[in-house]
Amino acid sequence: MSSESLFVGLMTGTSLDGVDAVLASVTHAGTRVLAHHGSDLPSALRADLQRLCRPGDDEIDRAGACHRALGAHYADAVAALLSKANVPADAVTAIGCHGQTVRHRPGDAGFSVQLGCPDTLAVRSGLPVVSNFRNKDMVLGGQGAPLAPRFHEHAFGDPRERRVVLNLGGIANVSLLDKGALIGGFDTGPANTLLDQWHQRHQGGDYDPRGDWAAGGEVIPALLDSLLGDPYFHLPPPKSTGREYFHQDWLAPHLSADMAPRDVQATLAELTARTVAEAISGFHADRLLVCGGGVHNRDLLNRLARHCGLPAGSTEDAGVAPEWVEAAAFAWLAWAFWERVPGNAPQVTGAGRSAVLGHLSLP
Repeated sequence: MSSESLFVGLMTGTSLDGVDAVLASVTHAGTRVLAHHGSDLPSALRADLQRLCRPGDDEIDRAGACHRALGAHYADAVAALLSKANVPADAVTAIGCHGQTVRHRPGDAGFSVQLGCPDTLAVRSGLPVVSNFRNKDMVLGGQGAPLAPRFHEHAFGDPRERRVVLNLGGIANVSLLDKGALIGGFDTGPANTLLDQWHQRHQGGDYDPRGDWAAGGEVIPALLDSLLGDPYFHLPPPKSTGREYFHQDWLAPHLSADMAPRDVQATLAELTARTVAEAISGFHADRLLVCGGGVHNRDLLNRLARHCGLPAGSTEDAGVAPEWVEAAAFAWLAWAFWERVPGNAPQVTGAGRSAVLGHLSLP
């Protein structure tokens, strides 16, 4: 294998807003995103995946059909990416595919289930696929998530600064980089998932990209205090969570009929900002770098800056556009598998040891 190799990274996050695909050149020294492509999930497939994130009837058959359909959609995304980049498939070493998480249950005998058939993807793309990144870490006693911190260390570590890399996807997670070294990381709680679901329910559309609706509301102190009382926010790391925990049925018992929907939205934004700020307060960061879809939510970034006491910058300032960081992380994790470099971080997940992550599916 050459010193510089091309890998594709694929990600569908907790928000289920589409597939992010990147073509990246990866070496031990760094990762360069050469091309990127985003595609919406077909509405029927997205709805089916959303339903599978909660317990329901006939789950196995429904999951099997989604598994194959999502694998095919991933293959289409890879084809579109390589066409856009004018790169032949045989120039690519492998694809790193996270898959769509429909169940994440950390703990004793914990497990994590991602859909998106790697064999379908491998056969249709003609490329090796590395997938199933979470479960080995869980077998080793870890949370299996978050998975991006090791890549954050590789891409954003700086020997001159203490940095927090904050991913605002459906769930918010942080990586703590002390003068370039990864010393911790965890899921802080909901980022976009509750905001998106509440906006869909009361305003229509998938989400409020700039947070204008929340910005026009007033925080409800009693509701915020009630939400902050959830035990998850008081657990010490390592910890991880997902939309199977933070969803509308989780929110409902905290609400009362006299709460205006726009004020609830403002309170949910404040919840994200407060829980992130409290989670990183002891780290005393010099810099906050934000990635994920939430980077475009100006209201949320303003709240974060106010509570964290430092500006919410973008990972683009450090070399990777915020929309593509997560997909780039899975290109890097595929490279790490190929090079037999450990992909997990025990100081993040609590695993008993470092390990090479992933399973290989050949075309």
